Amino acid sequence: MTVHASLPRRAVAELIGTAGLLVVVIGSGIQAAGLSHDTGVALAANSLASAIGLGLITTLFGPLSGAHLNPVVTLTSWWARRTGGEGLGGREVLVYTAAQTAGAIGGAVLAEAMFGRAPGTFSTHVRGGGHLLVGEIVATAGLVLVIQGLERIGRPKLIPAAVAAYIASAIWFTSSGSFANPAGTIGRAFSDSFTGIAPQSLPGFVAAQLAGGVLGLALAALLYGSTRRGTAGTTGVTGTTGVTAPATPVKPAYETIG
Repeated sequence: MTVHASLPRRAVAELIGTAGLLVVVIGSGIQAAGLSHDTGVALAANSLASAIGLGLITTLFGPLSGAHLNPVVTLTSWWARRTGGEGLGGREVLVYTAAQTAGAIGGAVLAEAMFGRAPGTFSTHVRGGGHLLVGEIVATAGLVLVIQGLERIGRPKLIPAAVAAYIASAIWFTSSGSFANPAGTIGRAFSDSFTGIAPQSLPGFVAAQLAGGVLGLALAALLYGSTRRGTAGTTGVTGTTGVTAPATPVKPAYETIG
């Protein structure tokens, strides 16, 4: 089932969904680090909780806003529209991105407060080095390829589970820990915890994520070709159409971030 929602309603869904995702990621990280001094055990617990939470959130909010929760995914939706497919317009991209970023920061502050920590404290966890940026490019490119690939072969209903599984694995196989989400990365800067990132590390990570998004789109086009309007039926390439008129379907695109 899909819902024909107004832009403000979809923006609220993106804000709440992204906030919920950050609560899960940061909260499970704080809990895991507090229960075990073994970094491997803490990472295993954090990745499992993050994957489960991500799958639930995308399934719940997907029919409403597309459950992007990630500016990179939103930009791929904009690009799909620019190239003749279904997707978001420029104004919708700005609204979605603002809602995702605000939600990510709010979720980080809420997670900190929930565990009795000082909310709004910036992270001191510096994540520097070219190898970590390569990891972010790989993580984000893989995320976009999973979403785009499933859309283009006509299997969009698999996206929530597939994205959750991908993020759970990418947390382990990438050097960066697979942030793969500019809004989520900014939100994590507001948590001096196991999953945080220092503000000075943000520019490099965000740039790497944007580069990874472009790479993911290129790989999807190379492997699966492009999707054009009228060839994808009611399941589009990435996200919702962003209109409220009944004549234009809102696509169940269930996309997101890790």
